[in-house]
Amino acid sequence: MERPLLSFTLLSPLLLGLMSLGRMSWAWTAPDCTIADSSLLPNISYYIPFCSLAPGLHLFASCSNVKDLAQTLTAVPRDIEALCLQGTVPFLPADAFGHFTTLQLLRLQLGTISITSGTFQGLNQLQHLSFEHHAPCCLSLFLPPDALEHLRLLNTLSFHGYCLNYSQNIQLPISLRHLTVRHSCLIELRELQGLFPNLVPGSSPTTSPSPWTSFLEELDLSANLQLSQVGNRALDGLQLRSLRLDGTPLSALDLLGSGLLHLDSLSLEGTRTERLPGNVTRYFELVALDLGRNQIQNLEDEDLLSCQSLEFLSLHANGLQLLPSRFLNDLPQLQRLNLSMNKLGPTLVLPEGLVSSNLRVLDLSHNELCVLPYRAFSSLPQLQELRLSGNNISNLSSESLEGLRWLKTLDLSWNQIKTLKPGWLSSLPALTSLNLLGTHLEHISGKQLQGPQKLSHLQLGSLEMLEIYPPWPPALLSLEVRADVYIQFGVPSGEPFLFLENLTLQTSNMLLQLDNNTIHFPSLRHLTLRGCSPYILSGHQSHRFFPQLPLLEHLHFWSDHEGADDLHLFGMPSLRVLELGDLDFLCQPTSVKLEKLLKELPQLQVLVLSNLNLGNLSASSFRGLGPLRLLLLNSEWALGLDSSLQELIPQMPQYVYFSDITFTCQCESSWVGPWATQAPNTFVYGLEKSICMANASDYSKTPLLSFLSGHCSHDPEFQSFLTSFTLVFLLIFLSLLGCPKWPWLHYLQTLFHAWWWKLGGWRPRNQFHYDVFISYCEQDRAWVLKELVPALEKPLPVGEGLRLCLPERDFGVGQDRMDAMVASMESSRATLCVLSCQALGSPWCNLELRLATYHLMAKPGTARLLLLFLEPIDRRQLHSYHRLARWLQKEDYFDVSQGRIEWDAFSEKLRKRLRKAGQERED
Repeated sequence: MERPLLSFTLLSPLLLGLMSLGRMSWAWTAPDCTIADSSLLPNISYYIPFCSLAPGLHLFASCSNVKDLAQTLTAVPRDIEALCLQGTVPFLPADAFGHFTTLQLLRLQLGTISITSGTFQGLNQLQHLSFEHHAPCCLSLFLPPDALEHLRLLNTLSFHGYCLNYSQNIQLPISLRHLTVRHSCLIELRELQGLFPNLVPGSSPTTSPSPWTSFLEELDLSANLQLSQVGNRALDGLQLRSLRLDGTPLSALDLLGSGLLHLDSLSLEGTRTERLPGNVTRYFELVALDLGRNQIQNLEDEDLLSCQSLEFLSLHANGLQLLPSRFLNDLPQLQRLNLSMNKLGPTLVLPEGLVSSNLRVLDLSHNELCVLPYRAFSSLPQLQELRLSGNNISNLSSESLEGLRWLKTLDLSWNQIKTLKPGWLSSLPALTSLNLLGTHLEHISGKQLQGPQKLSHLQLGSLEMLEIYPPWPPALLSLEVRADVYIQFGVPSGEPFLFLENLTLQTSNMLLQLDNNTIHFPSLRHLTLRGCSPYILSGHQSHRFFPQLPLLEHLHFWSDHEGADDLHLFGMPSLRVLELGDLDFLCQPTSVKLEKLLKELPQLQVLVLSNLNLGNLSASSFRGLGPLRLLLLNSEWALGLDSSLQELIPQMPQYVYFSDITFTCQCESSWVGPWATQAPNTFVYGLEKSICMANASDYSKTPLLSFLSGHCSHDPEFQSFLTSFTLVFLLIFLSLLGCPKWPWLHYLQTLFHAWWWKLGGWRPRNQFHYDVFISYCEQDRAWVLKELVPALEKPLPVGEGLRLCLPERDFGVGQDRMDAMVASMESSRATLCVLSCQALGSPWCNLELRLATYHLMAKPGTARLLLLFLEPIDRRQLHSYHRLARWLQKEDYFDVSQGRIEWDAFSEKLRKRLRKAGQERED
């Protein structure tokens, strides 16, 4: 009498579990968050937003519109290196970031926040902490005195746009080297004593429990518009290397009474300074002084005499018209001098008769220079870097550059240069980098670049057209060429670029002489093409421009919205990063074109497709891209995602980004929403912001996911499966009420145990009677017994074959077939369904397939289902097709419908997969 009650108690939770199965999710989509690895695509910020990172950090999460901090952080991976949060979070609780033990950078833009003593507990690896508020007015921020005591490796601490008036006695970690307080409410430097008592030794009336910061490398107080006073001995005993006061009204002379013990570098950009602060420079023996964007139009000799310790001096954008005659003589230690954006032209006049033996870098960009006189730089024999960009220089000769025998970098970009005289570089034997972008050159021969034997980085550009002729510089590693109309390579002898690793071409047309040979780039690793027509990589031209690029790893190709009918990427077996932009793919079916384009790239890890008019994407577009880790689709209009893409879900890359995408409003894409929240190995970005377009005249900007949820049923095949399955069990239960015996009780208990294992995370038993249960129909019986079974059961070299369970052989005599089927599947490591058109019409085969599919979903990772197709079957005939495609891998499908079968190879492949399936269940 208790058995019906027992069955009811088993059935009820089972039905509830089935109905809730469709709501389960392993969400990788993090709303309003960007998660990426910048090592895969360094310029990923061009497509999707994220905050700036510290050098050496790659794995990051950048979240905006944060309101519920705990909810946002649940979708962020625990092993990230950098975390940037923007939103409104009033309170940060204790141990708010304790799960992120590998975090090294934390940037908070959360408005007015309250912080507790234990907020940053657990961040033992944190090196960079920043509080930012980018708005005209400042916000108040209260920081408890011991809030930072857990950050023992903290190197950089930054406050931007926050007033710390209500915070006192904040103990800074002794590891701190960079402190920034920008755009705050500071009025005088004395306030720092109360804010950070262990920053300034002896400033606190009480003994601090934390040791003093012995040496702070940089203190940045820029953009404090009210900071006009220092206060007597305000920084008494503080040792600094660098102090930045850019954009403040503070007078440099006031620093003399601040009590600073040591200072190497002082930056006073945009402080309306009118003369060199010579006394300050001499007092601190400054090594570096930045006075850019000020009003120093004249340099006084007495000020220069006080700056003899300077090694770096920046006077850019000051309106200087003349340099004093003793300028170089009074600065004997000077190594770097920035005089850009002044008015030293039209003829450069440097002090004559004086020699600066230490100056290494000189920047004279944007100074209205027209003429470089004879031996203009002869007084600078040790100069290694000379920048003359943005002037009006038209003629160059070796006499103008004479005396620069150690010069390595020469920048002449954006000048009026029309011709280059032979031998003009003969006086620069050590030159390694030359920039001639933005000139009026039309012909450049390798003979005009002779002289330097180590020239490795070359940039050439013309406002209209440019013709280039060999011989190429022998040590050339990097070449950038730009011309608006065309670039023509003259290669009469077929001379290759033997060592060239980086090549950038920006033009509308690429030309080769009619009688020339192929250009060879045997060492090329990075290739960037901008504005070029796709024919440069076409099938009938590629053998001339880029026939073979065996070492190429990065290809960035932006065209000018031309068709890509004959675009090919042959001969690039090592390509890892491919960016394609501004092409027109609508001339032919997109899927065929992409498949043809990508099939020759076996090592591709990053694929970026931007503004290509892709139209519709299907599974055939991305087949064979197993190593792909990042897929980014940007700036597409009316993009359709075919339902066949569901087949690739198990092999989807680690990161999939949709940026500025307008989809087509069609229910064929209804799988996209569930996939984005049920892809445990793929992070999906941008779908929640994407819109769809019903037709060409629809500009309503309907959110894609809202359209799919409101107009399309959620996974109709899966929902119909759940509905029919539930109804079948209800009917079974009702029928059992009138039966004196309970032959189905074991079946119900088995299903309940499967659901209970899934719910509680339990593991199945690790002992099985069979290796594989084989499901087949009566019509295929002869083939299974004659061909398949002997091939799988024959002894292996070690002496043991597979143990197969066959219904007609291994079921007990008189045993109920349903009970036997359920028990046999449970006691087998895997289930192999032999499918044919006759099998799909068999009720028993269908029931066995449904039960195996349910076990696969209820216990992913433990149940294993393999499909063997005896003949071609339309996926529409297989009602579970999309559901199976979501869970099965491509190794789980076997197709023997092609006729002749190599049994040894097929049996070995199938046997390995069956044994691997068994090991997966037992692990």
